[in-house]
Amino acid sequence: MIKLDIFSDPVCPWCYIGKTNLDRALEAAPDHPFDIEWHPFQLNPGMPPEGMDRAAYLEAKFGGQMEAVKVYATVDKAARDAGLEIDFARITRMPNSLNAHRLIHWAGLEGRQTAIVSALFRAYWRDGRDIGDATTLADIAQASGMDRALTLRLLASDADADDLRARDLHARQRGVTGVPCFIIANQYVVTGAQPPQVWANVIAELRAAQNGNTPS
Repeated sequence: MIKLDIFSDPVCPWCYIGKTNLDRALEAAPDHPFDIEWHPFQLNPGMPPEGMDRAAYLEAKFGGQMEAVKVYATVDKAARDAGLEIDFARITRMPNSLNAHRLIHWAGLEGRQTAIVSALFRAYWRDGRDIGDATTLADIAQASGMDRALTLRLLASDADADDLRARDLHARQRGVTGVPCFIIANQYVVTGAQPPQVWANVIAELRAAQNGNTPS
């Protein structure tokens, strides 16, 4: 197996699109060589713990409502091209995503990491749920086979928070400046929401290299 480290944030639409495109390529190549691990990267590490109104966040980030609309028109088209239906109207909060990253970390200890990542993306981008809210996260955990009560207890503590912040900082120090960012075998970097064909080509090249051949 070849390690595929993915730096991502559930509140990043390009991360959702990028994951969807990768999923398509993996489904088309069930013998793919990847062993996938998800890593924390907060788009907004300074976000208040309670989050903020999403409309206000977007206007501040992009310099006004019209600019935000333009940017998200591009996101919407890319999402539709990937087969995703994002319901922007339902998303009213911009959460602090640290607790979501903590949940992803704990899910990894149980072998449920990718399932939780998928559930977080759907909850936020499709259903408009506040994935900064502990109760919401516990519900998502339970639906993915994790212990709800334990998740709530962990979220009420500071468990692993400092470690995840340190991992986020380490990624930035290594040169990760935006997400999604995919690191293959700790050597090769693929950035952005690449289309499925790019991943199909990567998989073919890796398979050829493993077999000592050059892909045609």
